Amino acid sequence: MSVTVETPLQAGPLLKEKKQELIDIKNIQEHARTVQPFKASKHQPLISGSVSKEAAIATHAALHIDLTPEKEKKIREMYDRLDADNDGSIDIRDLTQALSSQTPHIPATMAPKLLAKMKREDSDRVTYADFTNYVIAHEARLAEVFDQIDSNRDGEVDVSEIKSYCKEMGVNLDDHKALSIVKKMDQSGSSSVNLNEFQDFMLLYPSTDMREMVDFWRHNLIIDIGEDGQVPEDFTPQELQSGVWWRHLVAGGVAGAMSRTCTAPFDRIKVYLQVNSTKTNKLGVVSCVHLLHAEGGLKSFWRGNGINVIKIAPESAMKFMSYDQIKRWIQEYKGGAELTTYERLFAGSSAGAISQTAIYPMEVMKTRLALRRTGQLDRGMIHFAHKMYDKEGIRCFYKGYLPNLLGIIPYAGIDLTVYETLKSCYTQYYTEHTEPGVLALLACGTCSSTCGQLASYPLALVRTRLQARAISPKNSSQPDTMIGQFKHILQNEGFTGLYRGITPNFMKVIPAVSISYVVYEKVRKQLGATMS
Repeated sequence: MSVTVETPLQAGPLLKEKKQELIDIKNIQEHARTVQPFKASKHQPLISGSVSKEAAIATHAALHIDLTPEKEKKIREMYDRLDADNDGSIDIRDLTQALSSQTPHIPATMAPKLLAKMKREDSDRVTYADFTNYVIAHEARLAEVFDQIDSNRDGEVDVSEIKSYCKEMGVNLDDHKALSIVKKMDQSGSSSVNLNEFQDFMLLYPSTDMREMVDFWRHNLIIDIGEDGQVPEDFTPQELQSGVWWRHLVAGGVAGAMSRTCTAPFDRIKVYLQVNSTKTNKLGVVSCVHLLHAEGGLKSFWRGNGINVIKIAPESAMKFMSYDQIKRWIQEYKGGAELTTYERLFAGSSAGAISQTAIYPMEVMKTRLALRRTGQLDRGMIHFAHKMYDKEGIRCFYKGYLPNLLGIIPYAGIDLTVYETLKSCYTQYYTEHTEPGVLALLACGTCSSTCGQLASYPLALVRTRLQARAISPKNSSQPDTMIGQFKHILQNEGFTGLYRGITPNFMKVIPAVSISYVVYEKVRKQLGATMS
């Protein structure tokens, strides 16, 4: 066997002719030492010296004599797909782009770790030889993992074996979640996964550590952004013991504080319009901005934001603890089985109701502070709350509590249903993708959140009017009950009156989601918390 390498004649700079040099495969190691490596810069010629790209790849392929032609072709095709700019080598930009567009089930954030696994220590890019070595070694390790999962040794991994394997790693999955994992790996529609399918699916995941792989399946193949606002994150016993849980809660708290602060002007405009805009006193966003600025200046747009940020910590902590306890009760009732999606929705909504009950006085304070006039907080927040108590009694801190409580369930249920529907439509339309990318997931989350808000907004409007009734002269004659408020609004303002102030509410959705996502990811990484 021999390979052909093109070399120029050593006759002068203008001579263009080339000759063919045949190399005996027995002496391939000797010739390989004369092949110069790819240059470091992406803006310089790929090959230095006398070896073309094709000849270099042929030489590297010949070093792996045990590769079949089919295997060699498969590796070459994969290498060409990852080499996005087609310069003969793979760098961090190539990998990031390829993971985003071709393998959305592997997060693009894995690109640096994957590059480190593939490349040599003295290089910042991956050659064809490096990639071939990685594929051969990684597939061998994946075969060992597959053998451990395949408990009955039939060459196929099914739902029960995935569940059993994950349980050994400390992660309990129900049938629905285990089936979701199998479906994403299964290429033949057999409801099971063979070795080749398993290797193809996990080839670009840069680890074969069993615990890391199970965490990857759990966190990346069963993602549900649509539930983030209502259902707290599930943490395994290992994550609870290691302290990962509090890092995620801190990251979520910081993200929430930044998001709420940046979008506080939208929130104050919304509250003002909910209370003061009527059929006879029509106010728009622009006119409201002029009124608020004239009354209190630029700082007035952040009134009520302080207590809105302060309540994040107790609300998140109480929701997390309640959710964990309710999950345990449901699992005990079911005999230890994992919760389904809708059981998690019930547990999350119940935890939300408990946390809202505990911090609801702060919600009323936020509304009152957002509607206050300049000079009404000169003696501090505690004095402001004391004045409310002296004038209206303890019941004033729970005005609008019932519509607030009722609004949790339709928001969470519709949010989740729409989110899952959009995800399903995306994967059906873009059949080459098994899972939407990050931007698509954010779009699904934004749309589902918007639909949830449309369904629950009338309840939020009634809640706000009940909270502000005592300090709003225009509303003092209005009913003091939820049903009475609904009747009053429909009779005097019509159906559209139930959606007063919804424009600024929609305006803040996209910036709020984007800021929250970016800050959460940054803080999570700084705290050293793995993706959850």
